[in-house]
Amino acid sequence: MGHVQKMKVFFKYVLCIPITLSVFYLICPSLRILIGLLPMDKCTLDSAEMLVRDNVGDTSLDLGSRRDVQTCTSWKAPIIWEGMFDPELYDQMHQKEGSSVALTVFAVGRYLDAYLGTFLNSSEQHFMLGLPVTYYVFTDVPEKVPRVQLASGRTLKVIKVERSSRWQDISMMRMKTISDVIESDIPHRCTHVFCFDVDQVFSGRFGSEALGDSVALLHAHYYHLPAKLFTYDRNPASRAYMETGDFYYHAAIFGGSWERVKALTDACYRGIAEDKRNNVEALWHDESHLNKYMWLHKPSRVLSPEYCWDTSIGYRSDIRVTRVLWAPKDYEKLRTR
Repeated sequence: MGHVQKMKVFFKYVLCIPITLSVFYLICPSLRILIGLLPMDKCTLDSAEMLVRDNVGDTSLDLGSRRDVQTCTSWKAPIIWEGMFDPELYDQMHQKEGSSVALTVFAVGRYLDAYLGTFLNSSEQHFMLGLPVTYYVFTDVPEKVPRVQLASGRTLKVIKVERSSRWQDISMMRMKTISDVIESDIPHRCTHVFCFDVDQVFSGRFGSEALGDSVALLHAHYYHLPAKLFTYDRNPASRAYMETGDFYYHAAIFGGSWERVKALTDACYRGIAEDKRNNVEALWHDESHLNKYMWLHKPSRVLSPEYCWDTSIGYRSDIRVTRVLWAPKDYEKLRTR
């Protein structure tokens, strides 16, 4: 038996203990280091010419430059890692094509004071520089949105939303709110949409290489794990129910063309609404529904965990840069009950 196969067998038995991963993380932080040693699958394509491409720039991707990670999916979509792409080439291509980006973010309750200013200021330093960007900030207290010095070609729109009594409802109902603003405004301004959680900080380039028709993000805590350990919703009564899947995606960041993002948010909202009628709540709320949608409708572009990294995981040799970082959380103080 080869070395890689032996490692897979070892971790299969170690990790198949009937305790949730979240409990493992709490009682055994060193497990994160062991998980990082699990080998990822590898891209089977000989060159980027074989990709199902989002744009002509994808032919320049160097799929073999990162032999330590998986650089394409089984359905021939790229997985974007540092070292695979030429940033100037993508920027020039999208500028020539007239690409523009809507960034949606929700800052409700205590999240507004705790995170929004840092999120917006760091975005101005790193997010889609050189392209027109419109920020859509959804908040229950518009007058408290901080003033941010915006670069030329970048605007900010503040939209008032009602504050729900439960943070879970705030998380889930954003799908309908995003769909509504796409219907009413975004197509008149932007070609693409990216949706972000506010409790994050941009720490490096988050550029036009991330733009695609349908964009999903590999969850930092799951990208080395076998699919059987992904925390999909396993309740058959929920519309988010999944027996298996390709990857585990993080709902903290998703995006794509406005048409595809509207289709995703509409589908997730329908699933959430049906669950509510049946007195069911998916395990990870809107993230569970997003994973179900992405299983049925494969993303055309996948972002590596560089695009949303949790420093509590510790050192990983495959994370060469960090582009967005999880902000420190104090859920007892922040979350509405």
